[in-house]
Amino acid sequence: MPSAYRDTASSRVRAAQASPARAFEIFTRDVALWWTPNALFRFTPRSPGTLAFEPHEGGRFTETLANGTVFEIGRIRVWEPGERLVFGSGQETEVEVTFETVGAETRVTVVHRGWDSVPDEHVARHGFPNAIFLRRHGEWWQVLLARLREHASQFTSRRS
Repeated sequence: MPSAYRDTASSRVRAAQASPARAFEIFTRDVALWWTPNALFRFTPRSPGTLAFEPHEGGRFTETLANGTVFEIGRIRVWEPGERLVFGSGQETEVEVTFETVGAETRVTVVHRGWDSVPDEHVARHGFPNAIFLRRHGEWWQVLLARLREHASQFTSRRS
């Protein structure tokens, strides 16, 4: 496949005055509260369900449907609280999330890579040319990270 497919969008956001450890906790423990479904980028045809991370390396990233069916989205490859999370995300892709202190805030950066292993005609690409697909996917991560920031802000303001 063309080398232009090596990576997908890289998205970053500052998560309201939360420490890296707290931002990691919100990202992982509260994923069902801030991750919003997207009609294009869903994990199962019956989405949305409830998302969850099993909190350890080798654990699963899952979606539990209303009928109780648990769908494994991917396995956790790296679990370093407050620093880094890496997990598989179906279709042989990988999501890496890093947490970095920037002043009184934490920068959360997501890199979702491996799309070069997913054929152009695969349903996950929705028929989009590569550049458009990667841009749309990056825009979705921006929406997700904005929701993460909002959720972190609500939690932080309640603790103040």
